[in-house]
Amino acid sequence: MCGIAGIASLSGTPIPRLQEALEVMRDLLKHRGPDGAGFWCHPNNTIGLAHTRLSILDLSPTGAQPMTGADGNVIVHNGEIYNFLELREQMRGSWDFQGTSDTETMLAAYAKHGSDFTAHLRGMFSTAIWDTKRQSLCLIRDRFGIKPLYYLIADGMLFFASEAKALLPFVEEIETDTNSLAEYLTFQYCIGPQTLFRGIQELPAGHLLELANGDISVKKYWDVEYQIDYDHSASYFENRLGELLADSVSLHMRSDVPVGSYMSGGVDSSLMAALASDHSKREVDAFHGKFTQFPGYDESPYAEDAAANGVAQLHQIDITAGDFEDNIRNIIYHLDFPTAGPGSFPQYMVSKLASEKVKVVLGGQGGDEVFGGYARYLVAYLEQCLKAALDGTYHNGNYVVTIESIIPNLGLLREYKPMIKMFWQKGLFEDLDARYFRLIDRSNDMHDEVDWHQLDRSRVYDSFQAIFNKPNVGKEAYFDKMTHFDFKCLLPALLQVEDRMAMAHGLESRVPFLDHPLVEFAATIPADVKFKDGNMKHLLKQTFAQNLPQSILSRRDKMGFPVPLKEWFSGELSDFVKDIFSSAAAQHRPFFNSQSIVKHFHEDQQFSRKTWGLLSMELWHQTFHDQSARWKKLNPIPKSKAA
Repeated sequence: MCGIAGIASLSGTPIPRLQEALEVMRDLLKHRGPDGAGFWCHPNNTIGLAHTRLSILDLSPTGAQPMTGADGNVIVHNGEIYNFLELREQMRGSWDFQGTSDTETMLAAYAKHGSDFTAHLRGMFSTAIWDTKRQSLCLIRDRFGIKPLYYLIADGMLFFASEAKALLPFVEEIETDTNSLAEYLTFQYCIGPQTLFRGIQELPAGHLLELANGDISVKKYWDVEYQIDYDHSASYFENRLGELLADSVSLHMRSDVPVGSYMSGGVDSSLMAALASDHSKREVDAFHGKFTQFPGYDESPYAEDAAANGVAQLHQIDITAGDFEDNIRNIIYHLDFPTAGPGSFPQYMVSKLASEKVKVVLGGQGGDEVFGGYARYLVAYLEQCLKAALDGTYHNGNYVVTIESIIPNLGLLREYKPMIKMFWQKGLFEDLDARYFRLIDRSNDMHDEVDWHQLDRSRVYDSFQAIFNKPNVGKEAYFDKMTHFDFKCLLPALLQVEDRMAMAHGLESRVPFLDHPLVEFAATIPADVKFKDGNMKHLLKQTFAQNLPQSILSRRDKMGFPVPLKEWFSGELSDFVKDIFSSAAAQHRPFFNSQSIVKHFHEDQQFSRKTWGLLSMELWHQTFHDQSARWKKLNPIPKSKAA
């Protein structure tokens, strides 16, 4: 796990002060790799690569980067290739290995297979390879977007880096991309390759970018295909899932430093810790953040249940309002963009705790999107079941659940009555895509605070529909469409949080649910097996019932890192939050109605996702936009001499 960056001339002319520019990028990424740093510049200064290292595999100097192979190719790599040992055996006769790192294994695989080498990799990675023979640069991002990679084309150069902040010194002006802003205000994450910073793009998951002869091309090398298997029984899927997830955890435990686990008190992280303990035959260090100041937020009893019986040594931190006040600005800085709700705050605090004990942790990201763990899936099916029961149309499609079978699980929705009320206020029984869009639309109550006339909301819906109705999903089940959209759009936002909050503390986070053999297999499982009778994550819980305590298997109140911001913002953090919006700059933000926002924070004592979204956006403006002159001064490349 590391940070990578680079600059390449599009025209082939030398880049002035290239190493100084790489040093600027390296310094902005140094938190990602506190164990070492390096540079490589082509002799003619047309391309340069930078790397900051967090040593996990091959702790010796042979693992240092940038790394040059015997064929002259140069690589910088961020992430882990978990099957590197098997790949090394396959290539031992064709490559003279000098060390034991997975990075050198990637060089060898690229030498053998070219850019098609991605088909042979199991892991998380954002990687850049300079092909000296072809005089081309290849940027590759893993199948799920676990590891980040951003790029900018400016002044005749291609800039790329693990984090967008390392590109900010080289943008013409720090400006907001309006299409991305419309997406963020709708979902609290962006769904396309554009970012909130105009001009800075994210290389999509499962894609590679190639620069050759001055031309840049981006192509997809992997996607998940929903080829549903109706020939096997539920017991077959249980057995195969058990094998694949155990194998994934085994590979994810490969490390030359100790591996711990997050433990939130839910199914996914608890299962990761249990399987890690089974694999290592010992307790693992596990980490939990709790809120004990107000009732309804403390999930530590569940984490303690999961850690019991020799599974884990549980380390806990009691998170306070003071922690929020002290750290929220730093959190927004490390995130680069506001995204995905307030869970980033406790994630930051727990990652800090974990970094004091271990260098690597396992997390449960991906379990909800792959196996169906969000309550809104049940809300959506409740409506469809009612419609089918009224119309007598169960036989016309794959409804997965019926109104009779869903009733026993409706207790799971007790905490979601306000969401159901809002959901059913408008558009009841409309088309499936319109209904799911309404379920995930976070802007329903943000009418006065945003000047929507300046933003293209119709484009957001069109983009949503294109993903929701992609041909690779087919029309087998509403469930598959919902989980696929979240897999493609929400999951990358959650992985952004997972990566940044861990790397802010020099910690590597691994996510065993996102192993491509497992994900590809899950896409073949019929929805009525994964989501039987509307039971969220039914197959996963059924398969691993022996690995989890009953208190976690049967709990109905898992909320996903709940934070008592409602109580804090109306109490001890009230003045702190109001002060954030009191500056002159805050009163004149483009696209926002400052008077309505100030009124909301002064009069509305009910915390909502709207509150979080507006606060995050203002802190983002203060951190980056209001400091644009400082960012611009970091650029050492003379403007008049740019390539």
